[in-house]
Amino acid sequence: MWPGRGAGLALLCAVFLAVGAGALMVGPVAVPLASVLEALRGTGDPQVQTIVTSLRLPRVLMAALVGAGLAVSGAVFQALLRNPLAEPYVLGISSGAALGAVSAIVFGITATSAVALPLAAFAGAVTATVLVLAIAGSSARGLDTRVLLLAGVVIGAFFNAVILLVINFADVETFRAAMLWIMGSFSGASAEGVATVAFWVVPALLGLVFLARPLNLLSVGEQSAFHMGVDVPRFKVVLYVVTSLIVGVCVAGAGAIGFVGLVVPHALRLVGGSDHRWLLPASALSGGIFMVAADTVARVVVAPAELPVGVVTALVGVPVFLWLLLRFDEL
Repeated sequence: MWPGRGAGLALLCAVFLAVGAGALMVGPVAVPLASVLEALRGTGDPQVQTIVTSLRLPRVLMAALVGAGLAVSGAVFQALLRNPLAEPYVLGISSGAALGAVSAIVFGITATSAVALPLAAFAGAVTATVLVLAIAGSSARGLDTRVLLLAGVVIGAFFNAVILLVINFADVETFRAAMLWIMGSFSGASAEGVATVAFWVVPALLGLVFLARPLNLLSVGEQSAFHMGVDVPRFKVVLYVVTSLIVGVCVAGAGAIGFVGLVVPHALRLVGGSDHRWLLPASALSGGIFMVAADTVARVVVAPAELPVGVVTALVGVPVFLWLLLRFDEL
């Protein structure tokens, strides 16, 4: 039995701290919890301090931010489209963001500005969103689920093909790094990268949480939301822009990682309901937990080598996606 929503959020906070502490302890060099705490305080063995604060802590923070952003984006897309299968990766939005980011890297745009990469990824995410909705909306049945999913698959495949075309203009080292990054990786996480992602994602997530009440109305139906005083067209544009920004920045920070926005919100709805005043903060915490755990598995399961974290999330997400697809007869 799931506790009350306040207690549930407190429980998720405790689980997040426990998973984060475990991620700081686990790796090629095992670090006891006492040594982790000493390193975080700036004391203890200098080598352990380097491992914990310079290598593992940025990965944990970046994974938490990206997981939170993707999970909340998935919850918002599902409410916007009233579709349990809507998710940035499935809809091709992550591929659009990846194309924007890869183009910025390969053609040297990132050398001119620190904000160029997130903005390029954001532009790609917005482009993918517009294309998918335009294709699905052109159907005689409106935003039909099958057409929406097919449009996302087609747009995602097209953008992935263009990504492969673009990185052929890169040098060998950039090509190898781009291929690993496309599958999702936190191996390059740094304090500067964490600060950049947090600068964009944290305010956007807080903004979405404050919009939870009108999002509840919209998830019931546009007509009901309109009669309750929601400016539906403007509100939908705001939601699409903010979620595209979050997805773009997350992809710029860690690559195209799929199925987080599908698995996390659905699991939370099963245990705690669909009220977005609870679902969005719970999705942020649970997404962070899921991504930190997935990255930890990716680091240790084939050590000393490392799996792309997107492989781990796909191994979990694809069965859930297929189960949802079979469960919802109306799809």
